[in-house]
Amino acid sequence: MNTLKDLFLNELSDMYDSEHRITKALPKIIKAATCQELQGALQHHMEETGEQVAKLDRVFAAFDEQPRAKKCPAMIGILAEGDEIISKNKKSPAINAAIISAAQKVKHYEIASYGCLHAWAQELDNSEAASILEEILNEEKHADKTLNDLSAAKNEEALEEVGAGSGSEKS
Repeated sequence: MNTLKDLFLNELSDMYDSEHRITKALPKIIKAATCQELQGALQHHMEETGEQVAKLDRVFAAFDEQPRAKKCPAMIGILAEGDEIISKNKKSPAINAAIISAAQKVKHYEIASYGCLHAWAQELDNSEAASILEEILNEEKHADKTLNDLSAAKNEEALEEVGAGSGSEKS
């Protein structure tokens, strides 16, 4: 029978794999962005993601476990979908909006996962792990807010670049 600790460690291993995959995917995404502000935000988060991997090492240690990655099908799918949307919009004025959309899907998955892990660490009475996971959760929420702030401007730019004759007239 699986315990809450087993569930916790399984999800932690899932996120460990996810963060490694995100770290590998971000350079290509940064290169595809045409907006320096977006590139900067993604570069910052790539560095933060590397730090989050080290933090996850500490969470494993707080449970006297060795860090391990478990293949995360959800993140594989989210990253593949992001890669596809970015590829389809590479030469488009909507490329930055596409990148933000793909990045926010990743962020929302991470926020949901880290929210659960934080709550479970509290339930398991591991304040050290809970504190580290809360820190990661707050970083993910901040990254999502940054993307939200950029989104409005990039969506507007994508509309303007196609011109007013693109079916956006009001009847």
